[in-house]
Amino acid sequence: MTVVTTVSERGSGDGVEHGSRPGSVHRTLDILEVVAAKGGASAKEIADTTGLPLPTVYRLARELLDSDYLVHIREERRFELGWKLHQLGVSLHQQIGVSREVRAEVTALHDQLGLAAYFAVHRGHQIAVVFTADSPDHPRLRPLEFGFHEAAHATALGKIMLANMDADQRALHLDPEPMPRFGPGTLTRHADLDAQLEVVADRGLAWEHGEFQAGATCVAAAVRGGNGVLLGSVAVSGPDGRMDCGVAETEAALRTTASRVSRFYRSGHTR
Repeated sequence: MTVVTTVSERGSGDGVEHGSRPGSVHRTLDILEVVAAKGGASAKEIADTTGLPLPTVYRLARELLDSDYLVHIREERRFELGWKLHQLGVSLHQQIGVSREVRAEVTALHDQLGLAAYFAVHRGHQIAVVFTADSPDHPRLRPLEFGFHEAAHATALGKIMLANMDADQRALHLDPEPMPRFGPGTLTRHADLDAQLEVVADRGLAWEHGEFQAGATCVAAAVRGGNGVLLGSVAVSGPDGRMDCGVAETEAALRTTASRVSRFYRSGHTR
């Protein structure tokens, strides 16, 4: 799940840093997001969208221009994204890019089971679903995007991550009781979740039954590097009735795919 902070929640942006008003980094990112969303924007458009006063927009835009994060199209009196952001984007894709072999394995899993299939990368305490194989007859879960770690206790992907943590790490990551409820089956007590995570750690598989979305079931398996470190997860999802059939077949196929994807990462041939 993705938490979206609105401009009104961020404050009016009068340049005074007090209360809950964020610093210049947040205001600078606001400017970049507006320019990106509009495909280029004038200073007035940026000010109107963000709520920042024009002098602040010009000051922060100048810093972005000097650092090549923005360019100024003088004839059109508007700002566009600079080449430095492209460089950052390339670096991100290099870090979480999905190889042809891994995409093929996840697609084959989708075709074999007739379920939506996913590959997620675990980066610290974050989960990024970087590849999905689905079809009109077997659609993906929605929403399913960056920020999935915020529903970790309610998702199969998140449980794989949580089961890989020690008790202290888990305590820092989880919300206080009762944890947020996303679906009718969501576990909201730490003790209940801890008991389930012991099984996940032992079996290397995590199930989710109506915990993230009503009527949807998901199961995930860990992808690990050569030193045993958790790199990500492979998962499939479908309606409850569909997933209740062929549990053994689903688990076997998922384990096989996760093992093959792990082997690709251990071999270093994933780029």
